[in-house]
Amino acid sequence: MGKSLVLAEKPSVAKDFARVLGCRQKGEGCMIGDRYIVTWALGHLVTLADPEIYSKDYKTWSLETLPMLPPKMQLVVIKESSKQFGIVQKLLRRADVSDIIIATDAGREGELVARWILLKAACKKPAKRLWISSQTDKAIRDGFQNLKPAKDYYNLFLSAEARSEADWLVGLNTTRALTCRYGASLSAGRVQTPTLAMIVDREQEIKSFVPKDYHTIKAQFVGFSATWLSASKQSRLSSKADAEAVLQKVSGKQGIVSDIKKQYKYKTPPAAYDLTELQRDANRKFAYSAKETLSIMQSLYEYHKLLTYPRTDSRYITDDIISTLPDRLRSVAVGPYRELALSLAKIRPLKTQYIVDNSKVSDHHAIIPTDEPVDLSYLNPKERNIYDLVVRRFLAVLSPAFEYEETKLTITVGKERFAAKGKIIRAPGWKVAYGQAFSDDEEEDDSDVKEQTLPQIQQGNKLDIKSCDIVTGKTKPPARYNEATLLTAMENPSGKEMSADMRAILKTTSGLGTPATRADIIEKLLSSFCIERRGKEIVPTSKGIQLVGLVPEDLRSAELTAKWEQELALISRGAAQKNAFIEQMRKYASALVSAVASSDANYVHDNMTRDKCPDCEKFLLEVKGKKGTMRVCPDRECGYRKNLSMQTNARCPNCHKRLAMRGDGEKRLFVCVCGYRERLSDFEKRRSESGASKRDTENYLRNQNKQNSEKGNSALASQLAKWMEQQD
Repeated sequence: MGKSLVLAEKPSVAKDFARVLGCRQKGEGCMIGDRYIVTWALGHLVTLADPEIYSKDYKTWSLETLPMLPPKMQLVVIKESSKQFGIVQKLLRRADVSDIIIATDAGREGELVARWILLKAACKKPAKRLWISSQTDKAIRDGFQNLKPAKDYYNLFLSAEARSEADWLVGLNTTRALTCRYGASLSAGRVQTPTLAMIVDREQEIKSFVPKDYHTIKAQFVGFSATWLSASKQSRLSSKADAEAVLQKVSGKQGIVSDIKKQYKYKTPPAAYDLTELQRDANRKFAYSAKETLSIMQSLYEYHKLLTYPRTDSRYITDDIISTLPDRLRSVAVGPYRELALSLAKIRPLKTQYIVDNSKVSDHHAIIPTDEPVDLSYLNPKERNIYDLVVRRFLAVLSPAFEYEETKLTITVGKERFAAKGKIIRAPGWKVAYGQAFSDDEEEDDSDVKEQTLPQIQQGNKLDIKSCDIVTGKTKPPARYNEATLLTAMENPSGKEMSADMRAILKTTSGLGTPATRADIIEKLLSSFCIERRGKEIVPTSKGIQLVGLVPEDLRSAELTAKWEQELALISRGAAQKNAFIEQMRKYASALVSAVASSDANYVHDNMTRDKCPDCEKFLLEVKGKKGTMRVCPDRECGYRKNLSMQTNARCPNCHKRLAMRGDGEKRLFVCVCGYRERLSDFEKRRSESGASKRDTENYLRNQNKQNSEKGNSALASQLAKWMEQQD
């Protein structure tokens, strides 16, 4: 009987498979056992060929060579990981390997990783599919005992390949067209361009917003306050004279409690986490970027094995998971979760109505804890924070509803009415899971009538007005996006021009991108200097604003991108043909190139300096990167860049904020926003005298020198960057 070759996506995952399957003999790029050989990819080992593979004319970027429409897309081995591909290919061809087990990540992209390797290696041996959502030993054993036919996931592979080929056709053609037409390094894509357009549109709304004064009237009674309401229940008056007239009518008068309404209400727990919702909360509570949250999640999933598969778009679980919930509750019954977890575990049957919904689970269920025992001391602070979010949400969604009584008062003063409201908690329900740390972000509102603690009052009571004042405010523009709100907008894009049918379609698709790709899209816009972070806010740069104006209009549409994702979903279910979709993309890419080439618009480098590039002598551009300010050459083929200032981990001795480093060589100095300055030599002397380690400074200087010597993204750097992203 031959052996089964298990193909994992990463070495760390392969190591777990090998241990569970008893593969103890180490081989080159693999682990060998009696029944199984476990090997691994390094993320993608195979990718779509670059344009120059199809034609030498494509080596030079020019409008004359566009559009690039290869008759058939070719696969190539990624040079930097070619050694591992050779190992995998050799294993696939071994005479004693009778079948393949595809054990890459259970999702669209994981399917693509494995199938491209099999295609490039020309492997036609029978294959099965491992499909698991957690990396615990039990989940691995159960998964290998319940392998699925690989053919069941072939359509998923076709949808992934269609996505990749469409990105190549539309992205590379449009990017080359824009760059050649406007003489600037400009890029566009099916997801990044609509995302950038949303950020730019929001900035234009803010800039065109004209604030207006409004006036509210607040009356202070004994023990509580109330807000004036008009006959139409509006609390704001645009005219101060009207507000003063109301104030004059009620001054010196008593109020009468004319109406009391008490209503029992309840609030069900929020659904369990999917990746996007978790990224939103992590950004809101801890200021983690979407990419950082995904990286932490991968560690908790792969290394610690404490959480289920992170790249999911579902917030529910299926019926077959219910039987595992008691074990999962016992596994999290530690530290601050112990009391509630054990009390929930004793309930028979568990309250699962808020977490179970088979119809809302496709490839993967919601992110929940595994049954792996946890030692919280093994987690670093960031892992601890993300684990805390998931566990508390898991405990909450298995808890009863939050019950309360809402009281609304109407106080009549003459002919004017004032309103107040309060809440009495009847049963804390799921909010116990959050304890004192609970912050109900979802219940925040802009109403001028705020909840408060109300005294015991009966209808008909007469109340003296202690004071009555006019409070003047200004209307506010829409807030800039932060990563949390941008992820929400990407998941649920909207537009006034959209039809009702289109909005309905958007609700059934993943919106712009997928939970697994949205973080990378944001990072790509940052690294291409189309957007920048200002604190938590995301702001478009001049380059980003101009780019949105130069890109063909329909490529900026979230509606179009949602249609593409819907088509890919149909392909994954076998309800649409990949070839037909790609033919549409070929025609679309041609139309985009024609639109860019015929445009009479202009692009202006408004960040150009008078410093010349030492290599090509073009004037350098000054841009803000993720870690500081730098000068870059506008010529994409040159790629020269030089750091002007970099954020360091060193702290200002005056205000304790992070110091930036400026200058070169012996002239380097630390600078703080508070005005503090210190030469590098003086800084090192002070650190030495204080007995502190110089390691941070030395590491920083080494990295800076390395970055200063780099010239753009070499092929090696580009592929390594791709590999690192795939590891996340």
